[in-house]
Amino acid sequence: MDGSLRRIPLPYPDDVMLSVQLLRFACGGFSVLWGNSHLANDGYGITMVVRMWSELAKKGTITAELGRKAVVVNQDRGNAVFRPRIPPSYGAAVDATYTSYENDDGSRLVNVLTVQDGSVERLYYIDACDVARLRDAASTITELRRASRVQAVSAYLWKTLAAVVATSRVPEARCRMGWWVDSRRRFTTTTTASSMDNFFGNMTAYVLREAAVEEIREKTMAEVADMVRDTIASVDYDAYMQEVVDWVEEHKAGRRRMMEAGAVGVGSPTLNQTVFASFPLDTDFGFGDATLAMPLWDNGRVSSGTLGVGVRPVGNGSWLVSYIWPRLAAALESDERRIFKPLTAVYLGLL
Repeated sequence: MDGSLRRIPLPYPDDVMLSVQLLRFACGGFSVLWGNSHLANDGYGITMVVRMWSELAKKGTITAELGRKAVVVNQDRGNAVFRPRIPPSYGAAVDATYTSYENDDGSRLVNVLTVQDGSVERLYYIDACDVARLRDAASTITELRRASRVQAVSAYLWKTLAAVVATSRVPEARCRMGWWVDSRRRFTTTTTASSMDNFFGNMTAYVLREAAVEEIREKTMAEVADMVRDTIASVDYDAYMQEVVDWVEEHKAGRRRMMEAGAVGVGSPTLNQTVFASFPLDTDFGFGDATLAMPLWDNGRVSSGTLGVGVRPVGNGSWLVSYIWPRLAAALESDERRIFKPLTAVYLGLL
């Protein structure tokens, strides 16, 4: 990452909500980078910008969203789901989700040198056929229930993580998987669900599951995939988002930066995923589909594994994955099944 994609973005002020940068290469190609603040919107929102940008560039107008209906971008923060209750009310689970990014003395939780020496960012791809193989292995044939791509890849990663943790110099008894989930599609209240369809904002829920290392190692891929499915489906997203709004209302006056505890690295070893591959994306601005489309972010001083999952714009079903943590990266690369393959310029057709 440092020798390729990380060289592209230029810095911009923190109070800029949207930055668009164009870089032309000597070979004749170019890159477009959209930079945004998570305070304003999430992954669904920024891919919505890219889709509409593409349509505007090709047609001169924005007429349809995903071919379903006329676009009415919803930015209404007055919706009931965004209004904190008086007094704010939230449960222990939501309160335990977040922690301060800093210690009481203002020092950061993780030393920057520790992060630099203990992490590595690499780019991988997963062939569509390998995603299909993982889905077959993670599906329950007797119940005729096929695992989704996210469930299957998560099951494979969780079992790999458990194996690495078990063989560590100081092994841990438990490990965790975390997912940033788009709540828009998971609201059950009819009025809220309909108004969230094209909502431009941050509607991301953080879902975490902890389990014993040996339990994950002993279970089959299908059983671990069921754990993933049940964990994500068990959340009442209507109630969860209301509690998050109330929690933010009560904590927004503080000067400390707050983050998900599982993302900071507090607790047992945690591997997190944010799946941009779930969002529809159109990168054709009139020059054809992009060769590469990936989410980038600053991991800062965190001590957890994080995957940003994208999809090849050419539409062959392959996934693109950026990764942090050298020991887990080594385990993935040494797996004889070769699920995670290093992303190269040759694979992308640049050479």
